[in-house]
Amino acid sequence: MNPVERLLKYVTIRTPSDEYSDTVPSSACQFELAQHLCRELFTMGITDVKVDTQCYLYAHIPPSPGCEGRPALGFIAHLDTVSDFCSQRICPELHEDYNGRELPLGSSGRVLSPEMFPHLKDLKGRTLITSDGTTILGADDKAGIAEIMTMAERILTEEIPHGPISIAFTPDEEIGMGAEHFDLEAFGADFAYTLDGDTEGEIQYENFNAAKAVFDIRGVNVHPGSAKNVMVNASLVAMEINALLPEHETPRDTDGYEGFYHLIDMKGDVAQAQLRYIIRDHDGTRFEERKGRLREITDIINQKWGRDTVTLTVTDQYRNMSEIIAGCMHLIENAKKACENAGVKPLILPIRGGTDGAQLSFKGLPCPNLGTGGHGYHGPYEHITAEGMEAACRIALELVKIYASE
Repeated sequence: MNPVERLLKYVTIRTPSDEYSDTVPSSACQFELAQHLCRELFTMGITDVKVDTQCYLYAHIPPSPGCEGRPALGFIAHLDTVSDFCSQRICPELHEDYNGRELPLGSSGRVLSPEMFPHLKDLKGRTLITSDGTTILGADDKAGIAEIMTMAERILTEEIPHGPISIAFTPDEEIGMGAEHFDLEAFGADFAYTLDGDTEGEIQYENFNAAKAVFDIRGVNVHPGSAKNVMVNASLVAMEINALLPEHETPRDTDGYEGFYHLIDMKGDVAQAQLRYIIRDHDGTRFEERKGRLREITDIINQKWGRDTVTLTVTDQYRNMSEIIAGCMHLIENAKKACENAGVKPLILPIRGGTDGAQLSFKGLPCPNLGTGGHGYHGPYEHITAEGMEAACRIALELVKIYASE
């Protein structure tokens, strides 16, 4: 089975994680995909497979004869998707010999356009895979799963020499919890790669430092006719808080190594309001300065409107893995070599986000990230190509060969 056939099957199993859940996994639907993958691995002949009670799947391929002393190499992808645009059945669509121009997405009224995504012109002639425009596609990260599964099958059917191979599929990566309950001992790898990036050939080991911040605002609600010098409108205070942030330090206005503040949710009325942000920056010093700016804003507002008008809660999420990967750059050099061997140009790019690999690196499992061939994640414009997925599979197989020979 090729990776596209797998992707088309996997995306129809909806697996949105739930940020507001207090269970592990955050949504029971993730077990359906995990169990399906477990059965598929058994069918391939991989018998050392288990899904634990928290929906982590671990599988192992023993080394081929003569490769028993080679490093144990791991590959990781995540089971869950975002919850946005995922409330109904996902219907993937194939567009063979894509012409590089505007592409209507089903009957949704949405159009995948080179004006929005300039790289589409470079995908001319490829087989493009999208949703019907009403949902996400789910290639983040079911493409990574499909590529790892295809890699595993080819290792066995083509009898490719290999050292010990560890595979893991994790829940709840999209809500920052994918590595929280990861069992390093059960995984058993010396180091690993996540397949959770974008363009094929991407090699990423510099991710954001990340935190989430919540402003809880308490207003004073009285009759508007007698509100003079008494009313404190919590929703207006929320607007004032956001206005105190740098205007052009948002995701829309930044790229590369530039950090941002991102307002992801707001709600409220006169009596109370809440603002929820994520804060991101590659540089550790600037990251701390961003959190400090939020504390300064809290002080300013409380001095103006009264003590305890605003309560700020900042929670660190993950750190930049580059400080860990710096000690084992063979992972990056060998990934570059694997790309070249697979006929793909290596692209060393910073991650404008995070992966399970960031947290796993700090837990003792160095774990850079590789591209899967996908684009436009987390919304109805998500797309990937069959050729990109095949390239990602070749790169993973080349890594297996490289580490089997060292």
